[in-house]
Amino acid sequence: MKVSIIGSGYVGSVTAACFAELGHEVICIDIDEKKVQMINDGFPPIWEEGLGELMKKHAEKNLIATSDYDYAIQNTDVSFICVGTPSNEHGNIDLSIVGAACKSLGMAMAKKDGFHIVVVKSTVVPQTTEDIVLRLLEEHSGKVAGKDFGVAMNPEFLREGKAVYDFMHPDKIVVGSIDERTGALVAELYRDLDCEVTKTTPSTAEMIKYVNNSFLATKISFSNEVGNICKRLGIDTYEVMNAVGADFRISEYFLNSGAGFGGSCFPKDVRALIGKAKEIDYYPSLLESVIEVNELQPMQMIELLEKHAGDVKGKKVAVLGLAFKNETDDIRESRSIPVIRKLLELGADVTAYDPMATDNMKALIENIRYCDSAAEALKSAVACLIMTEWGEFRELDSEFAGMKNKLVIDGRKMIDPEKLEEDIVYEGLCW
Repeated sequence: MKVSIIGSGYVGSVTAACFAELGHEVICIDIDEKKVQMINDGFPPIWEEGLGELMKKHAEKNLIATSDYDYAIQNTDVSFICVGTPSNEHGNIDLSIVGAACKSLGMAMAKKDGFHIVVVKSTVVPQTTEDIVLRLLEEHSGKVAGKDFGVAMNPEFLREGKAVYDFMHPDKIVVGSIDERTGALVAELYRDLDCEVTKTTPSTAEMIKYVNNSFLATKISFSNEVGNICKRLGIDTYEVMNAVGADFRISEYFLNSGAGFGGSCFPKDVRALIGKAKEIDYYPSLLESVIEVNELQPMQMIELLEKHAGDVKGKKVAVLGLAFKNETDDIRESRSIPVIRKLLELGADVTAYDPMATDNMKALIENIRYCDSAAEALKSAVACLIMTEWGEFRELDSEFAGMKNKLVIDGRKMIDPEKLEEDIVYEGLCW
């Protein structure tokens, strides 16, 4: 099939490259000419494992990019909206970028003969596709949904760092459409993937996405709350959760206690669902608690630091890990951010290291020293805070030798304290 992808960020780039890999003809649409040129040259606008290889493989064959909506819509059958939906100051999603995309899409569709399908892949709260996207498309195209064009919602369930793999090996594909014809055509795009397609309504598809992420976030905050209790009781929360996770009704996943969750999805999606619930006059107390626990969790690192190091004013503290998770350069909602800002507020001299995310963090926080290695960051530091699960942090024994006072506070259970030298003080966040 012939597919256009609006937006070349994280979701759009992966969707475009993977649809090309499935044999579809793909046109990316982006207003950023730099991104357009990168894609046409075979380079991905974002880093994601395996994405560069796919972009290079399909560039100028069945994957191109343009900023011309008219060209893209005239030459494709299905358009996917993959633009950002950031949170506004109240935590609700900002639909301004989606609205702009719908306006441009509608104007281009007005000039096209024949049936065209618009699929929302951006994460939007229930009722958005039908109440906002559909109406905007009708307004700017002068056409009627269900008759002249189709509308569907097809949420993504991609893990950053593993998004290409997840797209090609899905555990679920959800298509919510306004009519059977549209749903069948969108489902056909995934024909070569070994996964059943769940067909439903747009609002239900939107809700599935939010509930999926909110439940995973809830498991994490629950595990962190249990971990905080276990810490005070002298119990290893990992031993507890390993046994709890053996129950098939619970499963072992997302039960690791630590410094909390971040990224572009979980915090934003939980807040958006909270905002939607309040719009319909329901107070979601459990979801509010999920966010509250997550916001407080990084400060537990600071409490442990002050417990052992006292006043950190003027003292060098090393922060290892800036990305919100390993295998990505994404710092959005990284738990390192509130920790670093608190350290600066306390007057600490902060050094930091991350294998991939340094440049992104530099753009956000300037007044700390960024290092090219863990050893450089740790040299003469009075303490080390481990914030991200990078594999190399498991092998830091010799690097700790360069510290002034050897205090290690582990926010991700990366270090085996039994393998450390006797002069190193080790504290696990929840163990």
